[in-house]
Amino acid sequence: MSAPDSAAVAEAASVLEEAARTGVPCPPVRNLLPEGDVAAAYAVQRRHLERALADGRRAVGRKIGLTSPAVQRQLGVDQPDFGFILADMAVPEGRPIAPGRLLQPKVEAEVALVLAADLPHRDPTVADLLRATAFALPALEIVDSRIADWDITIVDTVADNASCGLFVLGGTPVPLDRVDLRAARMTLTKNGETVSTGTGADCLGSPLTAALWLAATLAGLGDPLRAGDVILTGALGPMAVAAEGDEFTARIEGLGTVAAVFAAADTEGTPA
Repeated sequence: MSAPDSAAVAEAASVLEEAARTGVPCPPVRNLLPEGDVAAAYAVQRRHLERALADGRRAVGRKIGLTSPAVQRQLGVDQPDFGFILADMAVPEGRPIAPGRLLQPKVEAEVALVLAADLPHRDPTVADLLRATAFALPALEIVDSRIADWDITIVDTVADNASCGLFVLGGTPVPLDRVDLRAARMTLTKNGETVSTGTGADCLGSPLTAALWLAATLAGLGDPLRAGDVILTGALGPMAVAAEGDEFTARIEGLGTVAAVFAAADTEGTPA
């Protein structure tokens, strides 16, 4: 496979970075890259990560995207992807998310895993993953797209860091031997009304299966998961559109609840 065109990668990255900087969504970047070239899209994503690290930001883990059949149908894709998460993407539970921080936010409920050991093997087993995982947490991923109207293909979303925005983690860790993640039921409410439901089985069959896919993929790329990494394992149900003033709460059976609130435009306070 030929190496991605560096000029095309640089141009796509620049377009996405300008959208993030200005808050004005950009056209799809798929036309700037070879058609269907996911490797080129990941090269764009890697450029974003390198820029973030050079700016002093801190990587804290990875996210898996497009694991739910429902979300795949929403976005018209048929395979998972991954992106990176940074410490400044984490929003403490209860802290309002400032208006304008995101361009086109949507919320999805997920299981987060926190690792206690590296996962360096290209063929990790469930036993490897169970041994390496310190605990699970309920999580909300607030996805976002720098691309106008969420007009994305797999190439667009991968280049745009798997459409990652922010994330919120619940505060009570649960060891994996105390919860059946595959059977765990999820309910996501928006302003008190149920907007999404699902189970762990809706995430590639199980959040553990999704995490194994990520571990194997990253080890194969020479960039394995490490102790301390947070893994956002993927949506358990359809995502819900978020707007200023909205409040979301996810309940995941066996893990508890996690909530996020979007500040109204006239709310005073410290931006999240």
